[in-house]
Amino acid sequence: MSVHEPTHIVAASDPHKLALSIRASCLVFEDAASQALLERVRLIAPSDATVLIIGETGTGKELIARHIHDLSERRSGPFIAVNCAAISESLMESELFGHERGAFTGAIAPKTGWFEASQGGSLFLDEIGDLPLPLQAKLLRVVQEREVVRVGSRQSVPVDVRLIAATNVKLDEAVAAGRFREDLYYRLNVATVSLPPLRERPGDILPLVRHFLSQYGTKLGYSTVDLAPDALRAVLAYPWPGNIRELENTIHHALLICSGTTVGADDLRLPTPRSHATSPTAAPGALSLEAALQDLFERDTHQLYRLIDETVIRTAYDYCEKNQLRTARLLGISRNIVRDRLFRYGLLTSQKDRP
Repeated sequence: MSVHEPTHIVAASDPHKLALSIRASCLVFEDAASQALLERVRLIAPSDATVLIIGETGTGKELIARHIHDLSERRSGPFIAVNCAAISESLMESELFGHERGAFTGAIAPKTGWFEASQGGSLFLDEIGDLPLPLQAKLLRVVQEREVVRVGSRQSVPVDVRLIAATNVKLDEAVAAGRFREDLYYRLNVATVSLPPLRERPGDILPLVRHFLSQYGTKLGYSTVDLAPDALRAVLAYPWPGNIRELENTIHHALLICSGTTVGADDLRLPTPRSHATSPTAAPGALSLEAALQDLFERDTHQLYRLIDETVIRTAYDYCEKNQLRTARLLGISRNIVRDRLFRYGLLTSQKDRP
């Protein structure tokens, strides 16, 4: 496969300066599903409507948010990206809304929050589903009133900001489980952009491969780079659970270790793909879980979702020897959500139990 650039591409000008730690550095729109997505973005972008981007980690949610900003009337204003899961709960309010001098220990000078810093532009809040409930209430007020109150102040500050939020969890399910405010969900869910995982837009895979072969091949001094037939088959067969970010890292690594200017299947070092199918024959463990759930359904168990949620949290917490961070990693959720559940179900009972 010869290297040539895809025709429809959105890429960061400097991918290593993206604001968020887990990201895709470029998107292509060759697949029919991606072209439909691009058209939706073009329709949504010119308005000032709040946007909710839904997609798995590594699918390019920040790039879509930046593209919406670049196509809007706010393109000359700032674009600021904040990862809600990466900032501790104690600091989040100050980071978002700012604080006054003396508002708390260590606040030796006034600080402008991200909302004020985004005046005239767009504020991108990634992993919005991980925002603690008390801060969700304060964010709701900002969205409704278009003003912020700094920590330690009673004076409101008007803000002219377009809010773009993103999540890799289903917020409607989080609302049903009591983890996310329903009123905030409806305020955010004005214009929705659903970003399919890479395995659901296979037409984008080879254009992305070409882009990364060209990008990293040039950096490594290759004049031409080819993908061997066996590597081509492997790339198309793999489900890419880490999406674009995983694909980029795989191509980069393959170019570092390949001999000559041809990347073979062995150079990709792809793990054995994990099936995304729901067939019980493909996942015996899932079959056992399904059977257990069917049994609970037939018993008409009271508050079934709470029972399942509490059982999963308690069992995982015990398995991880009561380590909150390990529990969060095991379950694929944020530490804030784990901590919230532990308090809710009485597994943590006091402030001193916090890590």
